[in-house]
Amino acid sequence: MNLNFYTFAKNAVKIVLLPFYRAKAIGKENIPGEGGVLICSNHINNLDPPMVGIASKRDIHFMAKEELFQIPILKGILPKVHAFPVKRGLSDREALRKGLAVLKDGQVLGLFPEGTRSKDGQLGEGLAGAGFFALRSKAAVLPCAVIGPYKAFRPVKIVFGQPMDFERLREEKVSADVATKAIMDEIQTLINEHK
Repeated sequence: MNLNFYTFAKNAVKIVLLPFYRAKAIGKENIPGEGGVLICSNHINNLDPPMVGIASKRDIHFMAKEELFQIPILKGILPKVHAFPVKRGLSDREALRKGLAVLKDGQVLGLFPEGTRSKDGQLGEGLAGAGFFALRSKAAVLPCAVIGPYKAFRPVKIVFGQPMDFERLREEKVSADVATKAIMDEIQTLINEHK
């Protein structure tokens, strides 16, 4: 049922958003067709999750701030589109376990490593969670850039980069912060190349 609802929701979002924001997906071919994938994107607008979701050729399980699950209309919908809650500003062990399980099951986990929307549109500092998932799983790590502006009838680019080579970083046992920094650098490169 969830899969059908996800497909329904994805098509509904396309009908609502695409006439206003002409989403242009670049690099969809970089998303592996199977196996665990960690997609890490910058965050410039509340519409980023659905825009990245409709641009992806695979279903994405997004971590979403816990507060969204307390909004009556959303708390019933979010789990059906594979979103799960995370407590912001804390080490949320349950969310970490859930995220690792998604990747281990060969599915796609979507993160916004900055943890909140950028107020000025510039890429902020990433939180250690992205590096944690990249290091603790065998998932392909894919940087993603959302490039606005979100203005009516103007294109929004969703750029999926090449999977990063994380084997060396895993072997060197670098910290989660160092791994996150490597991911953020790749996201910044995508923004610079496509803005």
